[in-house]
Amino acid sequence: MKAAVYYQTGTPDVFRYEDVPDPYCGPGMVLIEVQAVSIEGGDTLHRSGGAIGSRPHIVGYQCAGVVREVGSGVDDRKVGQRVCAIMPQGSHAELVAVPSMSTWVLPDGLDVKEGACVPIPFGTADDCLFEFGRLKAGESALIHAGGGGVGLAAIQLAKRAGATVLATASSDEKLARLKPFGLDHGINYRSGDFVDAVRELTGGRGADVIVDSIGGRTLAGSIEALAYRGRIAYVGSAGRDSFQPSFDALRQGNKTVVGIFLGAEMVLNHARVHPMIARHLADIAAGKLRVVIDREFPLAEAAAAHAYVESRQAFGRVLLIP
Repeated sequence: MKAAVYYQTGTPDVFRYEDVPDPYCGPGMVLIEVQAVSIEGGDTLHRSGGAIGSRPHIVGYQCAGVVREVGSGVDDRKVGQRVCAIMPQGSHAELVAVPSMSTWVLPDGLDVKEGACVPIPFGTADDCLFEFGRLKAGESALIHAGGGGVGLAAIQLAKRAGATVLATASSDEKLARLKPFGLDHGINYRSGDFVDAVRELTGGRGADVIVDSIGGRTLAGSIEALAYRGRIAYVGSAGRDSFQPSFDALRQGNKTVVGIFLGAEMVLNHARVHPMIARHLADIAAGKLRVVIDREFPLAEAAAAHAYVESRQAFGRVLLIP
């Protein structure tokens, strides 16, 4: 099979498009012919400096396609089914083998490209807001990086839950595009201090729940922007900022920061997470939630696709098509 691989971490130009052995479909696994890969933030972080278990290395956490083979012991999947899947690595390829428990059958009417964009962003957003953020109707939610995959999912889910939704983005144009998804108040973080804006928009109270995928100095600001007894769902370090915020300010406001990693929940609380993501797939198929695809690249152009993601120009998901 063909795959986008690299032999050392670094900038997007480390990618090579090469022939590699087909993955083995072992017991409890399914072999998927990949039709669409959604590039996740973790993919770019891993490529730039993550661990390499083998060389060549195939990065990638999420994809969708058609089941081509089922391993022994698998009775809940069959050849020919359209599925989406998550995995620790390997999505940037024509074929991927994953445990069947890490796949979801795509509902009728849901395009495979849309399905490729759902499990990680929508599952993460749901956990940030509800499982760990405990968001309730009438509260306020601040979503950082509103134009990203988790951001767009979180805005829709928070609005549907009856929250007042605030979000940050790098331009007024992006913020205007977020309005149809449920955004109440947009904050351009390049033109002003988001902490001051949150305080003003909430009447000085601060946000009840903050979804922070940036980290560093942004996380420090999120602590300041948090309401009394507010909750921060810290889901990533996309800002690649090594600044270490002080957590002393949490105590006086009885505030909480909780780290979020969907992968751990998938393993340790599979019975909760798997049907939750299935519900989001069904809602997207029914038009109750939306996936936004910004741009598609051929798998052979993985370097250009990763560079585009890192340019922060994208609004929604960037796909690779084998």
